[in-house]
Amino acid sequence: MTDLQRGAADAERLLADLEPGFRLLADFSRLEFMDLDCVPEIGKMMELLERHQVGLIVRVVPDEDKDIGFNIISAFHYKKRPQAATCETIKQAAKLLTL
Repeated sequence: MTDLQRGAADAERLLADLEPGFRLLADFSRLEFMDLDCVPEIGKMMELLERHQVGLIVRVVPDEDKDIGFNIISAFHYKKRPQAATCETIKQAAKLLTL
């Protein structure tokens, strides 16, 4: 079982407590490398987020070369595309999330 698969089980449990329209921060600022084998699991996570009615997704990706195509993957896994934004810094993300 991969880290993503283990995390999905935790996410399922935690998402049950959130109200529809919740906001999500996905911080990839410390990401060194993401293998393309992760794409199916990321797609499953997107579908899980949609089932729980995510309202806004803010991603922190300081190095655009490390973005594996989240917007493209989103097009295949979200029927109703939630609002999404990608930021270079956590400070920019916090501003979008009004934290």
